[in-house]
Amino acid sequence: MSEPDLSGLTIGLIGAGNIAHVHVAAWKALGARILVHSLEGAPELAEAYGLEVADSLDDLLERAEFVDIVTPSATHKEVTLAAIKAGRDVICEKPLSLTAADAQELSAAAAEAGVRLYPAHVVRFFPAYVAAYKAVLADRIGKVAVARFFRVTSSPAGAGWYRDVARSGGVIMDLMVHDLDQARWICGEVSSVYAVQSPPTVDGISPVNVAAHVTLTHVTGAISHLRATWGATGTQFKSGFSIAGEKGVLEFSSAADTGFDEELQESTPKGDLMIPASTLYESPYLTQLRELATALRGGPEPRVVAQDGAAAVYLAEAARESMTTGRVIDMTTFDPRHAQTGADA
Repeated sequence: MSEPDLSGLTIGLIGAGNIAHVHVAAWKALGARILVHSLEGAPELAEAYGLEVADSLDDLLERAEFVDIVTPSATHKEVTLAAIKAGRDVICEKPLSLTAADAQELSAAAAEAGVRLYPAHVVRFFPAYVAAYKAVLADRIGKVAVARFFRVTSSPAGAGWYRDVARSGGVIMDLMVHDLDQARWICGEVSSVYAVQSPPTVDGISPVNVAAHVTLTHVTGAISHLRATWGATGTQFKSGFSIAGEKGVLEFSSAADTGFDEELQESTPKGDLMIPASTLYESPYLTQLRELATALRGGPEPRVVAQDGAAAVYLAEAARESMTTGRVIDMTTFDPRHAQTGADA
């Protein structure tokens, strides 16, 4: 079965912040016509990239084939519901929402309306993480025992809405949510969560520079350790992982090199274990949006769906509850609607 033709796409881009630029580049590479609407910055974005500005949200929803939501996290639910009500399929930047209850509400609303809702968890499209997922799936390293994921970036919290945890979810919801998704994707469903943060959030305001550490116990028995850091201004973005199994280790660090390495207990080395000689991959954002658009045009289900977005938010909420209470959170009984987290985690 051939994949659907993506020519003639008309995308409704909602939002004009930093991530919008990356999405625009990917859509333009796919030859899409882009309509943009935003409370701020739409004319400037349109002028920079040759886009069309929609007169209003309703105008955009009427004219677009489907929408791509790149607004601040706290607005995702409201904007997504508006798109669903208009009968439009939705691609939404992470996190899908700021609470698991809202994420489930969005998923249910989309199903009832007969539209698709896909969260943009772009790390599932980064080559090294894809390679790790496939290696684990193929039993290349045996049963996973311990996995470590890290993500470090210059703090966005010096200005804007990021320091307000009620609007951003803090460093865990905003940054670590990528690795929460990766840990679940690669190591399986999660049975318990424990988390600490230093310095702590005070009165709902995140520190500018902060690190969070989360330990996940998976139903398979694997343990994942996750670290997310909003560093000092100018901190170079770095991410990576080390995944250890019974027969070998998978490692990647963007700070060390641009390759993916496997160390396996095999008598004869295989050619495909070499670090790639070329790093000329296409943008993972382009790979992601092509796959999601293909699915929206009748192609196969993509590698990430609404329930994956909801699950990542659920884990982030559990981590925030653990930070607040100092307890290990049992995911078989955790109900975030009755959590103590509030605005201070």
